[in-house]
Amino acid sequence: MNLRLQFAAAMLAALAISGPAHAAVPASDAAAPMPTLAPMVKRVSPSVVNIATRGTIKEQSGHNPLLDDPFFRRFFDAPPDSKPRERQFQSAGSGVIVDAKNGYIITNHHVVENASEITITLLDNRTFSAKVIGSDEGADVAVLQAKQPNLVAMPLGDSTKLEVGDYVVAIGNPFGLQHTVTAGIVSALGRSGINPEAGGYEDFIQTDASINPGNSGGALVNLRGELVGINSAILSRSGGNIGIGFAIPVNMVRSVMDQLIKYGQVKRGVLGVQLYSVTPDIAKEFGLTETTGALVAGVVQGSAAERAGIKTGDIITSLNGVTMKSSGELRNAIGMLHVGDKVELGLLRDGKPRKVTALIADRGEVESASAAEINRGLDGAELADAPDGGGVVVNRVQEASPAAQAGLRPNDVIVGVGRTPVTNMKSFRDAVKGATVLVLKVRRGSDTLLLPVR
Repeated sequence: MNLRLQFAAAMLAALAISGPAHAAVPASDAAAPMPTLAPMVKRVSPSVVNIATRGTIKEQSGHNPLLDDPFFRRFFDAPPDSKPRERQFQSAGSGVIVDAKNGYIITNHHVVENASEITITLLDNRTFSAKVIGSDEGADVAVLQAKQPNLVAMPLGDSTKLEVGDYVVAIGNPFGLQHTVTAGIVSALGRSGINPEAGGYEDFIQTDASINPGNSGGALVNLRGELVGINSAILSRSGGNIGIGFAIPVNMVRSVMDQLIKYGQVKRGVLGVQLYSVTPDIAKEFGLTETTGALVAGVVQGSAAERAGIKTGDIITSLNGVTMKSSGELRNAIGMLHVGDKVELGLLRDGKPRKVTALIADRGEVESASAAEINRGLDGAELADAPDGGGVVVNRVQEASPAAQAGLRPNDVIVGVGRTPVTNMKSFRDAVKGATVLVLKVRRGSDTLLLPVR
């Protein structure tokens, strides 16, 4: 019997036998085998592991953000020693063995972040230590390695073949309950904006298969027993499952995994454009019939986009023949490409379709600088070009520095100085020249704010 029909039959059979307690079961039905997912679950469960971590994190308990300002610190007579304290932590999550020979295990970045000790527990209760081969915060994927005998790897599926309504099974360790299996369907595909403040690469599979704390890094499996996603997040006010969970597509995981194994990090490519999704207003302004694609709002000088002939006002509609519905989808697609990849971009210019070819550049080629070189009021901040010409990103801010006192935080993106837009470090330098007081337009998560810097 087809596995999807088998699953549906199992559901119907469960409903049929949940009637009156004394209902008789025909002898012929009692003899027939019950449809079940048990054989598939037994086959793949040895590939799903429990991950226990220990480590140290810095925290500032009860810290009032007003006390970051020296004036307020003096006014309230705050103690001088308000540095973050270190505390030990223990955490638990899940992982999936994807290469038995080399001992590679896939999990989430946030499962092993700050971990100094990582312990793996298998279905047969064997335990051993693992090391981090590489971890990528942007995609929330990490690769661990633990070479052990008799490991069982889970085969990788193809997440591009998933459709809404497909049956899937989630396997993990929710709330410390090892090897818990839940089932459901694919509720939606291509979800993004789930955690905008993280600034990551999001292309989630949404599922109603129960996912809870501890499931992170576990397997989302199709009915053939193939890995199609890594469970990563839930949408919940209570912290428990409400029927909306998210998994990273296995194709994205595979791309990140390959780079982490090869380089220890992900070398994301850069196109060098500032993008906005096509809204109904933009579509009307450009005479478009559909609200899909990404509007090029700026092109970085000397970038791959400029060399390819992309111009401000172009609307990118496809990448390598795949339709791009939004700027976020295009950003994700470019972020998963390798440096040096040649891509074909479909675009609209003045309402006419065009195709250009671009060679993806190395992110390491973008300019980086200490902000003190630009303005003394920014001393203590480390700045760099934001991806795709999106401004200037604040990588680090030294504690109690002028930049910290001005209100800058790590991961802030400077998009303007006064009324002058900023697309990269060069345009930021030009906008700052000669200014004694800077008013920075900063994007922080989903908010935009103005920060005066003296």
